[in-house]
Amino acid sequence: MKSPHLDFLPPVEREKYVRARLRISSSYIIMLKMIIDFHTHAVPPGVKERRHKYLSDACFSLLYAEPKARLATAEEIIASMDEHGIDRSVILNLGWTSHELCVETNDYILEATARFPERLIGFCVIQPLAGDKAIKELERCARNGARGIGEMRPDMQGFDLKDNTIMKPIAEAVIENDLIFLTHASEPVGHEYFGKGSITPEVIYPFIVSFPNLKIVCAHWGGGLPFYALMPEVDKALSNVYFDTAATPFLYKPQIFKQVADTTGSDKILFGSDYPLLSPRRIMDQIESVKLSQKDRIKILGGNAQKLLSIK
Repeated sequence: MKSPHLDFLPPVEREKYVRARLRISSSYIIMLKMIIDFHTHAVPPGVKERRHKYLSDACFSLLYAEPKARLATAEEIIASMDEHGIDRSVILNLGWTSHELCVETNDYILEATARFPERLIGFCVIQPLAGDKAIKELERCARNGARGIGEMRPDMQGFDLKDNTIMKPIAEAVIENDLIFLTHASEPVGHEYFGKGSITPEVIYPFIVSFPNLKIVCAHWGGGLPFYALMPEVDKALSNVYFDTAATPFLYKPQIFKQVADTTGSDKILFGSDYPLLSPRRIMDQIESVKLSQKDRIKILGGNAQKLLSIK
């Protein structure tokens, strides 16, 4: 099935796209219906050009104080998508600590998805500590085309996922507006790295149990949460929970794709790169290196995201 934007590419770019699509499988060709990168980050050009101005924000400073830390605009994400044969990308905001910065950067996310509606899917971000203002911002983003909220960073933003006084109004608003809640996650063990944080399965799981009707995506394999699905009660609680593969080469051996597919089912896994931190190709190569069925590859690389986002 040909990508909906393929006819508009110049011949050279069209050939590059097709070659990228075919490289997904070196052992046999899989013509996927759609490839969706569920985890990329877009920032306004002004943030990229004047990053020093935004270093007062704790989350932004942690991730991007180092000048070599890459930032990308919407146009740069689309250029990477064309290079790697990706049809659509979810562009996430960052976990800003300031409500005002949430609003400012959400404007860019909404504007970018309005300009590229066939390529980009927007997730905005809120500061739950802002109370009613956060709810109103969530509703504004939903009205203007956002499909989710994220990437939320409770540890950096200063709120507790287990505090239902704060989180119940947020969760109810997300459900009411048919949005998806995407949160950062990390492992309680293993090596330290910039941005690892403390949103471990112990923190995330009570939130999941408290709001069973909330559609949740746990970034970075949920910090290992899928492995607890071997416990029947956990498996049941994860019925509305998905796990993206963002930054996998920094975290796990490629075998994690097969292990999680066997534990929770391949329909819980969402291909995500964490671009511009990583090239999508690195995650695609990991998927190719393990013995997944053609059906599982299709689900992970786009099918699951299509279903979750109701994309036909």
